[in-house]
Amino acid sequence: MPGVIVDCAIYRDGRRTEPPEDLSDALAEARASGDAFLWIGMYEPTEKEFDHVRHEFALHPLAVEDALTAHQRPKLEVYDDSLFMVLKPALYDEGTDTVTTGELMVFVGDSFVVTVRHGKGGALAAVRHRLEHDPDVLRHGPTAVLYAVSDAVVDHYIEVAAELQADLEDLEADVFAPSSSDPKRIAARIYGFKRQVLEFRRATTPLLQPMNRLAFGEVPFVEDHSQPFFRDVADHLTKANEYTEGLDRLLSDALAAHLAQMGVRQNDDMRKISAWAAMAAVPTMVAGIYGMNFRHMPELSVWWAYPLVLGLMATACFGLHRLFKRRGWL
Repeated sequence: MPGVIVDCAIYRDGRRTEPPEDLSDALAEARASGDAFLWIGMYEPTEKEFDHVRHEFALHPLAVEDALTAHQRPKLEVYDDSLFMVLKPALYDEGTDTVTTGELMVFVGDSFVVTVRHGKGGALAAVRHRLEHDPDVLRHGPTAVLYAVSDAVVDHYIEVAAELQADLEDLEADVFAPSSSDPKRIAARIYGFKRQVLEFRRATTPLLQPMNRLAFGEVPFVEDHSQPFFRDVADHLTKANEYTEGLDRLLSDALAAHLAQMGVRQNDDMRKISAWAAMAAVPTMVAGIYGMNFRHMPELSVWWAYPLVLGLMATACFGLHRLFKRRGWL
């Protein structure tokens, strides 16, 4: 259990105190105090490791299954003895320009908070540290933890969206660059970028409904006076969703523009090919006529016929070249 439990503490009147080693005694102490709660942070526990916590806090089996299995959509579910919320923290890797998402489950109940984290994203050490330096917020109990965790996750969405916006600007510059780039490479970049935005949307979009429930509805184990704070988080989340939708639309426009550019380039190539084929057709036709080997061809007995025919072919090709050049085909 020590390797699974990242941190565990009792917070009394906004101040951290170390709990007893036994979880049952720690929870009983927090509830007996009246102004305290127990916060346990866990990282990727197995079913066996989480079993003791499940029994001590009377967590619902369905919520426990979701917390252990992971791969859940952001959601908020209310059970008899606890509140269960799933968030998907997003992490932007500057080295690979990719977005990865983790999972963060929060159980809130009578005088306790249990957080279960999966993946690299969503570390709560900074959130816990910030709360411990703000006792006025921490005095509000488990609600304060739920708010702080949600606020940290959503604020990081804004940062990830800004990074994606910067990457999109670089991609647009590459798409519309005057120099001809590899079309396949650009198309692959656009498609890969759309996958990153899709992964990001899976984290941000479904979270809006749970946030609105916390901000505007009556939710058990969440104090009513905390609604303005959750409304602020919901507002930031709406902003992140707007960023994401804008990125998706711009990517679709960039892909359409790239395909249009490829079509224009292909048309230019076809016009050039057609122009050269037309110029080659004139001497081919003349040479074909003379290649039929008729016996009675008057110009065969004239000495200047051969240079005249060559001159006509050259003049015709030169005229066609000037015509196609003037029309922009060459």
